[in-house]
Amino acid sequence: MKNEKRWIVAFIIITILAITGLFWEHQPATGVAFNTEESINFADVAWLLTASCLVLLMTPGLSFFYGGMVGKKNVISTMLKSFICLGVISLLWVVVGFSLSFGDSIGITIDGKTYGIIGNPFQFAFFDQVETEPHKVLGSSIPFILYALFQMKFAIITPAIITGALAERIRFISFLLFICLFTLFIYTPLCHMIWHPNGLLGSYFGVKDFAGGTVVHMSAGFAALAGVIVLGKRKNSEHIPTNIPFVLLGTGMLWFGWFGFNAGSALAANATAAMAFATTTIASASAMLTWVFFDRLNGRKVSALGACIGAVVGLVVITPSAGFVTIPQSMFFGFIGAIVSNKMVYWKKLKQIDDTLDVFACHGVGGIMGMILTAIFAQGENASLLHGGFSVFGHHMMALVLVSVFTFGGSYLLFKLTNIIIPIRVSEESESIGLDLSQHGEKF
Repeated sequence: MKNEKRWIVAFIIITILAITGLFWEHQPATGVAFNTEESINFADVAWLLTASCLVLLMTPGLSFFYGGMVGKKNVISTMLKSFICLGVISLLWVVVGFSLSFGDSIGITIDGKTYGIIGNPFQFAFFDQVETEPHKVLGSSIPFILYALFQMKFAIITPAIITGALAERIRFISFLLFICLFTLFIYTPLCHMIWHPNGLLGSYFGVKDFAGGTVVHMSAGFAALAGVIVLGKRKNSEHIPTNIPFVLLGTGMLWFGWFGFNAGSALAANATAAMAFATTTIASASAMLTWVFFDRLNGRKVSALGACIGAVVGLVVITPSAGFVTIPQSMFFGFIGAIVSNKMVYWKKLKQIDDTLDVFACHGVGGIMGMILTAIFAQGENASLLHGGFSVFGHHMMALVLVSVFTFGGSYLLFKLTNIIIPIRVSEESESIGLDLSQHGEKF
């Protein structure tokens, strides 16, 4: 009976949002912050529309990637947890998420300048002012609505990444509550601090994150680590991946979509996008080969699963620097990232906490490695250790500590809060039956 009441509350919430949207008095784009439609570059529009589609494809790709790796009793539940983010986060992004991420900065004042921690939640609520006119700072050659939708795809896939760590034991409705809280209190402030022009980490600390190594992968990785600590181990943590072809398909979709993820982050059809496109695929190729060869050197067979995981790790590691480094450097990024993540995947202490699909070892550690390597190698004046001196590198390392503490500590508290509101772990009986049947009444 209590469970039915929770779903009634959920339905009431979506009903309120739908009715509010019907009667919301939309505010048009006004003021000096916007250019006219004449400033739109149609080549940039075409590329960003394509890139947005590619990034959206990554979430279904992730569902196949994860779904093939879990046990047969939990394939559908695992895939659905990724897929449902397309619905939940899309609406949350329109209502308030975009405002919190890219609204005018609310933060701290240093030397007379405000460095943002979070955006004004009311500025773009229900996509007020988000129309066809380009924003002068946020995507000056594309419609503002396109910029908002492109960024929405990043917000969608971030909580979806977390699902791999929690697979086979988390209650579905609890997961829905957590991803809402995570998006509001972890993702949006981190997004604002790094990607908003006045963000604290990006503007004051000078943190470089071209396409989301910190915003997406580090935040998801540390949230995953916090989640498995709160949830505890599965009753049976040993399983054989159900469908390796699913994993191969998912990896292909992710690699394909990642071109939009990284090259699209140039926000234009230009040389930077082309270079990001190239560094993305070369880093992934390097990491894939490194992973399978390193496995063989350590007495393990060359496996399709290992090749897929290696390819994804390479994509993660290059993400924060895709537009800032050369192609030969991207080969090194993939190489060193694969070795470090491989060692973490097989680290016994990490295995003991039961991160089901090694999300922290791949995305969290991959994001950390990407941030460190970006701080060393990024091209441009005052961009990295090799191009600006130790202070630039030092600021990145300070930011690395701050982001790690914020994302892990904040996510841990949100998991605890979620557990108080709705218990997050399924019963032993449901876990034994499998979440496909016990949570969804479906069977693979």
